[in-house]
Amino acid sequence: MTSQPQTRPLLVELLTEELPPKALQRLGQAFAEGLRTSLQQQNLLAEACAVRPLATPRRLAAKFDAVLKQAPEQQYTEKLMPAKVGLTPEGEMTPALQKKLQSKGLGHLTVAELVSESDGKQDYLYAQGVAQGESLQSGLQKALDKAITQLPIPKVMRYQLADGVSSVRFVRPAHRLIALWGEDIVPVQALGLSADRHTEGHRFMSEGVLEIPSADQYEPILLEQGRVMAGFESRRADILRQLHDQANRLGATIGKGAEVDALLDEVTALVEHPTVYVGEFEPEFLAVPPECLILTMRLNQKYFPLFEPESGKLTHRFLIVSNMQVGNPVHIIEGNQRVVRPRLADARFFFETDRRTPLAERVPQLATSVYHNKLGSVLQRVERIRRIATHIAEQLNSDTRLADRAALLAKADLNSNMVGEFPELQGIMGAYYAQGDGEAPEVVDAIRNQYRIRLDAPVTPASLTATVLFMAERLEVLVGIWGIGLAPTGERDPYGLRRAALGLISAYEQLAAGGQLPIDDHETLRLDSLLAFAATTFEPGTLAEETLPAVTEFIYERYRNQLSSHDRNVVEAVLALRPPLHQVVGRIQACAQFAQLPEAASLAAANKRISNLLKKAEAEVGKVDAALLAEPAERALAARIDELTPVADQAFEAGDFSGSLATLADARAAVDAFFNDVMVMVDDAALRLNRLALLGRLHRSMNQVADISRLAQ
Repeated sequence: MTSQPQTRPLLVELLTEELPPKALQRLGQAFAEGLRTSLQQQNLLAEACAVRPLATPRRLAAKFDAVLKQAPEQQYTEKLMPAKVGLTPEGEMTPALQKKLQSKGLGHLTVAELVSESDGKQDYLYAQGVAQGESLQSGLQKALDKAITQLPIPKVMRYQLADGVSSVRFVRPAHRLIALWGEDIVPVQALGLSADRHTEGHRFMSEGVLEIPSADQYEPILLEQGRVMAGFESRRADILRQLHDQANRLGATIGKGAEVDALLDEVTALVEHPTVYVGEFEPEFLAVPPECLILTMRLNQKYFPLFEPESGKLTHRFLIVSNMQVGNPVHIIEGNQRVVRPRLADARFFFETDRRTPLAERVPQLATSVYHNKLGSVLQRVERIRRIATHIAEQLNSDTRLADRAALLAKADLNSNMVGEFPELQGIMGAYYAQGDGEAPEVVDAIRNQYRIRLDAPVTPASLTATVLFMAERLEVLVGIWGIGLAPTGERDPYGLRRAALGLISAYEQLAAGGQLPIDDHETLRLDSLLAFAATTFEPGTLAEETLPAVTEFIYERYRNQLSSHDRNVVEAVLALRPPLHQVVGRIQACAQFAQLPEAASLAAANKRISNLLKKAEAEVGKVDAALLAEPAERALAARIDELTPVADQAFEAGDFSGSLATLADARAAVDAFFNDVMVMVDDAALRLNRLALLGRLHRSMNQVADISRLAQ
């Protein structure tokens, strides 16, 4: 009976100075995955071996539960060189073959141990045999070197080693290295350190240097003696549990959303032994806009503000995630309260100071702020947005005065004290200041929502001005930034043009959803016309010649990506016509329904055939001459077109895209009969052009909703 190779758990730890908190989670996962990949490639991991990434502010570690001391022997076949090059006429090794074998560590092989096989063209020499598996020491050294080299380090630093001569490059100085296979030290090296079994616990609460007897005892000893919770995810879960417990005890909530999740990740990377305490500030600070206080606490102090569960209103309490657990935390709490109070006082000072200057009086100051050296100042940009917004408002029968006012004031908060301190509050502060100045509610709402990523609710008359500003801002940036040669490349999109395109698309969708842009309106806010108008707001010669078609294509391409959940052929059929953006979804739904009809495949194939025939027309195809309809099948098709086209056109004009396509589906029998019985490309030019004209008329009617030929498989 063959015994199974012995496996033991493996632990690797690098103890370092404090690692960058926003990169810690990614570094920990990359370190563990880098080791796992390399050890697996060297066949040192047992089947189904699990790896546990471990990361704290001062360490990167990984625990494997089943690792071999020696990888199994491996069969190998090494292609060497052509036999005529490797062997003399007498069958002896040539110097070239001897050198080749030596370079591959196979110098011990004789000619008799080599194999000669043909590759179809000539005979080649191969070395075959059984290679000894990699040892854990050698394999782990390779894995450790590779994992460290490939870490996604945001900024590498160089530091000197203890010998005072050598230096290494790493994310932070490393002080200790552990490599334990079960109870045994694996003698590997990294960053000038030799592996042993010693580590350090919490800077203030631990018992000093810790000795780890075995890999399995690492986490328990680190927690009990070192007061360090090694697992990032387990530490995060513990912090979240404590936050909820404290919030529930106070009848409050920490809120939810991406900002809360990001802060939770960051504080997890800042503490090794998390303990949550409750702090508070004077209630009078709540007179400051809550966004200012929330941002101050989260961004500057890493606190979790508390909110009323029902109303969502900010309270005067917050939660502190401390790296210390003490019997009486009064000094920790009071210290944090002393630190946050000046921050809140600064926010109040900025707010009160800013309010002394009406928002409208700040607009001229934008002339001193450069938007882009090729596009002028922020004030010039504001003037462009004003013109575009007024143009959009006119088309939507919205109040042009409100649209113009919102666009005028939209960027005025950029030179305020509060936005200077917290750029994330652009628009939000402008809305507070506009409200304080007595601006119309529609203007306040527009300023507040101008920086949203996308619109996610149907547009109502009350939100129409906000939508107009939202669209104008995105049209200006798309045309302007693209026009000066700063189109997105690869992952680089510093001006957010992809986000702007998706935001613009969402505006069209929500205008349609709210009935502000009816589905049967085929002309209002046509994208090509809107982009062309936006281009007129720039100084002549500013924009590159091909800007407008390129931006149009870019927007439709973004829409194509967004529609990936729909049938690809249906999406291509609709977008091929570059339809009004607010009709895209409706047309896709109609086209998808049409594709399920039994007539669809035949009509799609016929449509494709018609497209190809029309491309071959040597002259302009005119109107159908009934007198030239000689064959019964073409007369029948003409009669069917006369009958169905007005009905289909009427449905299309009314926005009933499904009805339009379904009507034309009834032409299938006549179309099939025509192609069975009638030769289109006959020698008689007049007859040929007349038949092409008949097909052209059918083609125009069939392709109003989508390019049906693209449904043909």
